[in-house]
Amino acid sequence: MAEPPLRGINDVIHAKARLGIMSLVMSHSYCDFTMLKQKLDLTDGNLGSHILKLEQAGYILVEKTFVNRKPKTIITVTKSGAKAYADYIEALEMLIQAHIAPQKKGKD
Repeated sequence: MAEPPLRGINDVIHAKARLGIMSLVMSHSYCDFTMLKQKLDLTDGNLGSHILKLEQAGYILVEKTFVNRKPKTIITVTKSGAKAYADYIEALEMLIQAHIAPQKKGKD
């Protein structure tokens, strides 16, 4: 019996803000807090809480440094985060294909 289509959807990544964070960090080698805040139009607190959730899941690494005496937070993806993101995308594709395939059969 096939796995239910929604089972592969990772709830940690699926939240809109966390999906945005993961997508941006996956498409760049790293992102800083300010860039994520601007691109995703999130408040400091909201972004911080989503970063913490991803960090607790082991999907990202957060490095806090200072540049010219100003704090700078750098976010990178871990190996398990990259795998979780790839699995999430694959699950979405399978869900879409499962929905499209029955529609195509009905049109033939």
